[in-house]
Amino acid sequence: MQDLAIIWDWLGFAVRWLHVITAIAWIGSSFYFIALDLGLRKAPDLPVGAHGEEWQVHGGGFYHIRKFLVAPENMPEHLIWFKWESYSTWLSGAALLMIVYWAGGELYLLEAESPLSLWQGIAISAASLTIGWLIYDALCKSKLGETPTLLMVLLFGMLVVMGWGYAQIFTGRAMMLHLGAFTATIMTANVFFVIMPNQRIVVNDLKAGRTPDAKYGKIAKLRSTHNNYLTLPVVFLMLSNHYPLAFATQYNWIIAALVFLMGVTIRHYFNSMHARKGEPTWTWAVTALLFLAIMWLSTAPLRQDTYEQSEARELRGVEAVFAQAEGFEDVAGVIAGRCSMCHGREPGSYGIVRAPKAVLLETPADIARAAKQVYLQSGVSHAMPPGNITYMEPEERAMVRAWYRDGAANLPFALALR
Repeated sequence: MQDLAIIWDWLGFAVRWLHVITAIAWIGSSFYFIALDLGLRKAPDLPVGAHGEEWQVHGGGFYHIRKFLVAPENMPEHLIWFKWESYSTWLSGAALLMIVYWAGGELYLLEAESPLSLWQGIAISAASLTIGWLIYDALCKSKLGETPTLLMVLLFGMLVVMGWGYAQIFTGRAMMLHLGAFTATIMTANVFFVIMPNQRIVVNDLKAGRTPDAKYGKIAKLRSTHNNYLTLPVVFLMLSNHYPLAFATQYNWIIAALVFLMGVTIRHYFNSMHARKGEPTWTWAVTALLFLAIMWLSTAPLRQDTYEQSEARELRGVEAVFAQAEGFEDVAGVIAGRCSMCHGREPGSYGIVRAPKAVLLETPADIARAAKQVYLQSGVSHAMPPGNITYMEPEERAMVRAWYRDGAANLPFALALR
């Protein structure tokens, strides 16, 4: 049973690796085509229906690319569809969400003092991801679709409200990640439910000898543009779980809102440059000011319970099992001496403002709650303390291993994964 923690951790690593690779593929193709589309040039020899062309050089070869505003007169025999980059990114991200925030929900999804049970938190997590798409899709299909700027403002407002809502329910770390997943769901749904179906309509019209309606391309272009502006904030939210200064503050939802604005200013600069409409360098100043505001907000107090609350609350679930496991008192003493100076509510180590990953190891309740992380980071591996800066002895690491394995042996299979 004790080996499940190691296997589960490696599974999480593998899925995270897959998610990063597929995200690189999706973001890369998205940025490439937006830049290509904006940089197209007119030419006297363009075929009928062609909107523009671009000559590019890469890898020692030259590429001649032409874009047809609706479709070419005849359907080419070989046609590459760009869709699996998006689908595989979302699917791998959903799997990672389940591994980290559902299976590890008692530590990462809900605060220790949350009135919600774990299954309720998971249900909210799963159900909330679809809400944004339904609202956004309805807005796009309304008359607001004819006013893209207003539509983007409304989308931004919805993301801010959703970030605030997540912050009331989940931990700061989970709030950031879920807002990223919420946004990524909108982006992938754009591909699956709008962009790809519209492209299939155009292809079928060509095969049937009909003239495709230009409106399908226009609709797909609007959704693709939205995806372009949402990409950078989603990447930030993906990375945020490694930086407590971003998520472990009561203003984390405001930080997320400012990041979405930074995504707009950064993409506006590059989109304008690629479209040969000049280089709006004012966006640099705005982006820098937004980032400075984020840095200032990150100094807000941690959204964590106090020492007295942590001691007083009733232990439950997995943490109760590990608090009762053999050797817990000795391990708690070791962790308090070797780890709590960094993993405290007010870290005492120089240069550390927030507990790494917001994992607190200050009280017995904290240590029991983070049992698997303590086991993996300081028992099985020597990752913590970093560089063994507090001189944790081999015998102490052995104590951690023995304690965790005793607790894991008393857990049902499903709980042992957390």
